[in-house]
Amino acid sequence: MEIETAVPFALVGPTAAGKTEASIELARRLGAEVLLIDSMTVYRGMDVGTAKPSTSERRGVPHHLVDVADPSQPFSVATFQRLAREALERIGERGSAALLVGGSGLYYRAVVDELEFPGTDPSLRRSLEAEAVVVGSPRLHGRLAEVDPVAAAKMEPTNTRRVVRALEVAAMTGRPFSSFAAGWDRYPGERVRAAGVRVPSEMLRTRIEERARRMLGGGLLEETERLLERGAEPLVTASQAIGYAEAAEHLSGRIGLEEALETIVRRTKALARRQMAWFKRDPRIRWFEAGSAAEAVDEIEELFRT
Repeated sequence: MEIETAVPFALVGPTAAGKTEASIELARRLGAEVLLIDSMTVYRGMDVGTAKPSTSERRGVPHHLVDVADPSQPFSVATFQRLAREALERIGERGSAALLVGGSGLYYRAVVDELEFPGTDPSLRRSLEAEAVVVGSPRLHGRLAEVDPVAAAKMEPTNTRRVVRALEVAAMTGRPFSSFAAGWDRYPGERVRAAGVRVPSEMLRTRIEERARRMLGGGLLEETERLLERGAEPLVTASQAIGYAEAAEHLSGRIGLEEALETIVRRTKALARRQMAWFKRDPRIRWFEAGSAAEAVDEIEELFRT
């Protein structure tokens, strides 16, 4: 059966669900190119801790949005959205199908839906943050209520970070911050054909623990050490990815290896819950119950081919 190349496929689900192995098999069967939807696999030199597909795994299956940024560079969801859409266009021009793979609900929606991500103005933000220190966040919130009552009603007056961001966007763009949320509640079915893998909680915990042990014994400590040697900027980026902060704590002697492992497992479980909360909102995703994504490959392929 001929594959529809205009509409991308997507394989989503929680971290450690086995999406990488399944995606490579699916891509080979479908003649597809893989586009990773992940906020950390974009960084060069962060391989083990992000569970990035290895060079051997990628052999024969084109992968996109891998190793496109240095950890010292700022990299936003807006940048990802632009690069991803450029990649999708090139894939379509080659007549290939695109398979989006990952666990980031935000990055997934940034690619498949018409969401807008306003930029930033660091100097303006610093000015607003300084003002918040002097007059207090509630005063800024009152100003926001005048220019954007919809946004103001959705945030606490004491949440300085959100209030400042809303005022920053309004000043930069001349548009209310709330106007950028227009597409979030819409899930147009014609934009993606998506499969999700739901792993039973105890089984997923076991998979998370096993992967954390493999990472710690398979190069995460050495990888973190290299990032530490490069200075503060890469480490700030790495600390956002689960595993690197714990590895750095262990290398400094502040925590033992077993404590690092326990913390990684705990944080990864919390991440998996957040990921599922994101994806459960999307009615376009058809869910498959399996011990790993690889077990559902045949059913997912059938879904994509129908």
